[in-house]
Amino acid sequence: MEIKGTAAIVTGGASGLGAATAKRLADAGATVFGLDVPASIERAGDDVPEGVTLIPADVTSGEQVADAIAQITEGPAPLRIVVNCAGVGWAGRILSKNGPHDLELFRTVVTVNLIGTFNVMRLAADAISKTEPVDEYGQRGVVINTASVAAFEGQIGQIAYSASKGGVHGMTIPAARDLAQFGIRVNTIAPGIIDTPMLAGVTPEYRAGLEAGVPFPSRLGRPDEYAQLVEYIASHDYLNGETIRMDGALRMAPR
Repeated sequence: MEIKGTAAIVTGGASGLGAATAKRLADAGATVFGLDVPASIERAGDDVPEGVTLIPADVTSGEQVADAIAQITEGPAPLRIVVNCAGVGWAGRILSKNGPHDLELFRTVVTVNLIGTFNVMRLAADAISKTEPVDEYGQRGVVINTASVAAFEGQIGQIAYSASKGGVHGMTIPAARDLAQFGIRVNTIAPGIIDTPMLAGVTPEYRAGLEAGVPFPSRLGRPDEYAQLVEYIASHDYLNGETIRMDGALRMAPR
């Protein structure tokens, strides 16, 4: 599928993986709309790449996402690419010296990471299904979701995050099967440890320890490498129903 001339949605598009992906797709010729919460958009300020428009929307809100998609589909470029990068990652053990895991914290992580991803996927797929096919096989577009290696090897304290990202991975095959009749592919990327703003506050020693745990290359992944993989998946018509690990062969230890 050609990226140039299409419209693309990137959630969490104001920072981190989302910002890098939005820029990569815009550089490839897409008209990109980054959905994010107002606070993140405000922090981005004027640091928004050409070809990217940020739209305030909470991925967990059906109404806000539907309104954003309606705005996007009014434009001349057909919506064909959706990348779900929005997510949160607070830590907590099922049981600690402070007592049981906070239920609302667990609920929030699952709501943003899993239900938010599903919400955007379902509404965007509806919009994509109304576009004209791009080839003789009936292809109309692609959805790329973001899981994590924590979906497979969650560490101590990652119970909520791992549950949410395991759910994203688990949706991949049924989503690809559900949307096959509409010519929409669905794939998932499971990143390892990526150098995003979430790691900005760690000490050099802690960072070195993270890097040493990655077999090769022994460094943190970069947001632009995630974006590169998004571009590849979008343009590779036979990739469907797949979760791809991008982790330098990392397998997470218990802690």
